[in-house]
Amino acid sequence: MDKKLYCILQYAFLITITFPMLSSEAKQPMSLATDQTALLSLKHTSLLLATNWTNSSSVCSWIGVTCSLRHHRVSALNLSNMALSGTIPPQLGHLSFLVSLDLSNNHFYGDLPQELSLLRRLKFISFRLNNFTGDIPPMLGQLPKLEYLSLRNNSFIGSIPKSLSNLTNLQLLDLTSNSLSGEIPKELGRLQSLKTLYVQSNHLTGAIPSAIFNISTLVSMAFTDNELSGSLPTDMCRNLPTLTVLSLSDNQLSGTIPSNLSQCSRLEVLSLSYNSFSGEIPSEIGYLTSLQLLYLGANNLNGMVQVLIT
Repeated sequence: MDKKLYCILQYAFLITITFPMLSSEAKQPMSLATDQTALLSLKHTSLLLATNWTNSSSVCSWIGVTCSLRHHRVSALNLSNMALSGTIPPQLGHLSFLVSLDLSNNHFYGDLPQELSLLRRLKFISFRLNNFTGDIPPMLGQLPKLEYLSLRNNSFIGSIPKSLSNLTNLQLLDLTSNSLSGEIPKELGRLQSLKTLYVQSNHLTGAIPSAIFNISTLVSMAFTDNELSGSLPTDMCRNLPTLTVLSLSDNQLSGTIPSNLSQCSRLEVLSLSYNSFSGEIPSEIGYLTSLQLLYLGANNLNGMVQVLIT
């Protein structure tokens, strides 16, 4: 073989095997650098972050930051209870390995940025106890792995997005104490992994969709302090074997109390007060041997609760 050609081929071979290695080595710190830039967009929200989040230390050692050992990327951000104030910067959408995001009990305000929909690995979101406003973004329904979503105690308005029904892994949905209006989407009945559903203290109207009572995994359900109307399904407990809390007080519900309540055999709390229920109190309530709290006042009921003694 011609010596010159041999040298060229040998050089090309070395480039081929070396370049990927260089690329691989360079990729890791650049990715973490991307996370660092994204986090620095939050630095202005408190003096604590301004003094702790500095270039003199690793991002993974910053307060509130957890990095994954496997990917060496930011996997969790917990800035709860730090008196932070400001808006959520769209740059947080660059934390592509983020699994948990907790900004609860701060003074954040404004709308949630659409860029949060880029965080496809998120399993946990808690924005409770802040001052967020605007609509709940439908883009939250684009987070396929989400298991926990708490937006309670904010000032969100508008309706509950139907897109939340896409969160098939969701186990907790807490929208308590906002200013939400409109009807509860029947599509939420698709959330067949849901254990906790809290929508109390809003301005929700209309009937509770019957599909909600078909979520067999539900453990706790609270719709208290809304403007819900209509009656309860006569077979509402047929598919709720694990339900322990059912709170529907302070609404405009009417009709009779379903007689099959005994099928919710694990009920510990049953709150139906301050509605317009009428008729006889079902004797089946006496078969709820796990019941600890029972509220039926301020209705148009008659009869008495007969407790089964075992």
